[in-house]
Amino acid sequence: MGHLVDSASNNHQRFVRAALQPSLDFPAYDQSGNVRLQAPQEADWSLLVSLWAAYNRYLAHVIARLPASKLDTMCRIGSGNPVTLGFLATDYVTHLVHHLIQIGAAERD
Repeated sequence: MGHLVDSASNNHQRFVRAALQPSLDFPAYDQSGNVRLQAPQEADWSLLVSLWAAYNRYLAHVIARLPASKLDTMCRIGSGNPVTLGFLATDYVTHLVHHLIQIGAAERD
């Protein structure tokens, strides 16, 4: 669940910043560092779930409001190949569903 909260948080910043800039260069995600510093395994489970659920409801709002004119904004995450803001938004949902299937909270189509 900590990874899903991190994903929401990182992507929130990516979505907003890319929509406000002509392009975006964002650092790579350091999963080990995030776990070490945040210690989600020590956090209350209901806190993590409620934070994740609320954050994703808000991200749905943010994604729905991304200007169509900004969906082609080029974004580079770490040393990865550049992708568009539109791809990042779509890929976020795909990534989210992948993890929900892994934990049994969603079913494969």
